[in-house]
Amino acid sequence: MKKLGLLLVACFAFATLSVGQNSMVKNLERNVPGQGKVTIHQDARIAALIGTEAHVGTDEEKVIKSSGYRIQVYAGNNTRQAKNEAYSVASRIKERFPELTVYTSFNPPRWLCRAGDFRSIEEADAMMRQLRATGVFREVSIVKDQINIPL
Repeated sequence: MKKLGLLLVACFAFATLSVGQNSMVKNLERNVPGQGKVTIHQDARIAALIGTEAHVGTDEEKVIKSSGYRIQVYAGNNTRQAKNEAYSVASRIKERFPELTVYTSFNPPRWLCRAGDFRSIEEADAMMRQLRATGVFREVSIVKDQINIPL
């Protein structure tokens, strides 16, 4: 009898996992009249880890997260001056290369400014050479990062 119970629990667990997290979240968030409403707030990176679409940005642009390359243009410490410098570098990049997406973030213990979403290291290298050729950016290197690929 215990074996049958364990078998049923194992089958239920397998069925739940095979449905996937995305449909499980949608199932929880459905609005059923006469019952409470569940709202789930989760980071877009969680959806990316399981290979589903994620909404990133204010305009709800659909993107897929993938492994790729970005160009690191600035890395500072954890001071307010470093934060201001990271945002200053970001604005200078946007002025010279408006088509390039710029990411400024605090990754403890430092402020980072990275640019671009490149699938190959060759694409990243070509853009890195353009950034260096301006003579404005001192610290320019290619880093492996999780990138956003628009759908």
